[in-house]
Amino acid sequence: MIPALVLGLVVGIVLGVVGGGGSIIAVPALVYGVGMSPAHAIPTSLLVVGASSLAALLPRVREGLNWPVIALVGAAGIPAAWGGAAVGRLLDPNILMLAFAVIMVAAGIRMLRKPRESEGSCSTGPHRAFRSCAPKAVGVGLLVGFLTGLLGVGGGFLITPALTIFLGLRMKQAVGTSLAIIVINSAAGFSAHAAGYTIDWATTMAFAVPAILGSLVAARLAGRLKDKHIRISFAVLIFAVAVWVTAGTVNA
Repeated sequence: MIPALVLGLVVGIVLGVVGGGGSIIAVPALVYGVGMSPAHAIPTSLLVVGASSLAALLPRVREGLNWPVIALVGAAGIPAAWGGAAVGRLLDPNILMLAFAVIMVAAGIRMLRKPRESEGSCSTGPHRAFRSCAPKAVGVGLLVGFLTGLLGVGGGFLITPALTIFLGLRMKQAVGTSLAIIVINSAAGFSAHAAGYTIDWATTMAFAVPAILGSLVAARLAGRLKDKHIRISFAVLIFAVAVWVTAGTVNA
C-alpha cells in the first residue's frame, strides 16, 4: 500500500500543476511500483487519472475554461482514440514506444521555446474568431485522440502543448482546459477497457485518494506559479519519462 500511496500522490501533483502527464506516470507506477499487470493497470490508471483530473479541474473553473474548445477537442478525440487503438494492435510495441519517446521530446522542446505574446483565435470563445478556430480544434482532437489510442496513454502530455502551440491558449487556461479534456478521454478509454475488468478497490483507493488530494492542493498552488515555470516543469517531466521509455525499450 505504501508505494500506491506515494506514487498516487506524485500523479496527483503532476496533474494539478501541469494539467497532464498523469497517465504516463500512472501506468508504469501501477505496473512496476504496485505490481499490477498491464491489463489491470491501464483501466485503473484511466479511472484514477480521470477522477484526479476532475478534482484538479474544480479549483480552475472560476479562472475560466474554454468550453467550446473542450467540446470540440474532446468529441473529436473519442472516435480517433478508438481508431488509434485499432492501429496500435497491428504494430510492434517497441516501435510504438520509441515513437512515443520521440513525440515526447519534440513536445518538450517546443514547450521550452518562448510562447507567442498574443493569444490565438481559439482563446476568444464562441465569437466570430472562433469560426477560424473550430477546424484547428477538431484537428487537434483527432490527432491527440489518435495518438492517445495508438500509444495507450491518457494524452495529457500531448493536449497541453497542442492547446498552447496550435490553438494559441495561454498556459494557465490551457492547463484547465486540458484537464477537462483528459476527463472526457479517460471516461471513453475506461469504457473501452471495462469489459471483464474487476476493480481492486483496496489498491485503487490507496492510489486514488492521495492522487485526488494531491491534484487539489497542487491546482491551488499552481495559480501562484508563472507560465514559464509551469512550462519548464512540464518539459522536464516529459524529458525524464522519454529517457525512461527509451532505456526500457532498448534494454527489452
